[in-house]
Amino acid sequence: MIDIPAVDRQHLLVTGATGLLGSYLVRDLLLDGQPLAVVVRRSRRESPEARIERIVSDWEIELGKRLPRPRVLAGDLTAPRCGLSDADLGWVARHCSGVLHNAASLSFRGSDRAAEPWLSNVTGTANMLDVVRATDIEHLHHVSTAYVCGLRAGTVAEDDLDVGQDFGNDYERSKVEAETMIRAATGPASVTVYRPSIIVGDSHTGFTSTYHGLFAVLRLGHTLLTKVALGSTSGPAILRLLGVAPSSKKNFVPVDWVSAVIAHGVQKPEARGRTFHVTHPEPVSNVAIGALVQEAVERYSKAASPDDPELCDEQWFADNLSAQLDVYRSYFRNDPTFDRANTEAIAGHIPCPTLDHSRLMRMAKFAIDQDFGRAPRPARRTADPVAGTLGASVG
Repeated sequence: MIDIPAVDRQHLLVTGATGLLGSYLVRDLLLDGQPLAVVVRRSRRESPEARIERIVSDWEIELGKRLPRPRVLAGDLTAPRCGLSDADLGWVARHCSGVLHNAASLSFRGSDRAAEPWLSNVTGTANMLDVVRATDIEHLHHVSTAYVCGLRAGTVAEDDLDVGQDFGNDYERSKVEAETMIRAATGPASVTVYRPSIIVGDSHTGFTSTYHGLFAVLRLGHTLLTKVALGSTSGPAILRLLGVAPSSKKNFVPVDWVSAVIAHGVQKPEARGRTFHVTHPEPVSNVAIGALVQEAVERYSKAASPDDPELCDEQWFADNLSAQLDVYRSYFRNDPTFDRANTEAIAGHIPCPTLDHSRLMRMAKFAIDQDFGRAPRPARRTADPVAGTLGASVG
């Protein structure tokens, strides 16, 4: 432990601030007046400081108000002590009383533990715990996933973790290992765990900057529509190729609501030491997912021309979709029921927006308009002047 007297330990140290959820957490916590420090690595184009400045200035434009700046600490979660210098570790010891560990890899497959998802989710968590111990952090907040439940059915309690369940992919395995490590951590006075289900776009604007899960299926439908005749990419066909029952359901949650709940919980002493399923009370059926993909790509994607000499038939579509979606087969299994008692108790006043067809279509349109992140930079969020934002009042 670094033997430096604490000066003003009001800051919260945040990892994963440049990701989709992280950027919303930065917004909501700053709006609540919570001083932040963020661990950020350099990208190929930007310094850590420039990456955070872009995120905060984008929010200022949308919100129409000035936000305080986080303290930016250059680092790398996968390096020992998260790549933080001695000077930065000393600063954390003096100024930070809590950590919100949000950084993670969403890679589904990886047998090499020196690669993703193990590198970020397990090694990165171990490195963050070393920082917690070295700087005498009091309160540890960890963003896990509801899918530590693996292939369980029925009702999953918020305090359940490793009960001998099987898993659908290496992401789930790595997150169970990370959460087990977090719970066994010595040093912090409290360990609080937040488990979101599948995070999708902003409930008001449709904005997203990551395109996993729901968006991966949508992207394949969008891409393949340019190769087959309009109408061949049917929702029922997609469901059959996924091998899932139409009655099965998936638990999607909008990123703005997840951020609002976590930001609220981090700041409430009564939430400390508990586990929260940040999940939707009304999952979306696979029938609705199939209908969404079909309508979205037929409405917003540029379909193949019937006169195109390279036009492919429906079997080509089936073969290619089946091959590319192999990794998602277990992912789109029927979800269990996630108990939400703790979440309701601490954040029941923050209702989860209904993910009806119109909201999901807005998210789909945004993703297609942005070519699923292949544009140089996602479009600026555009606030809904009627709906406002959940994050403006999460305290």
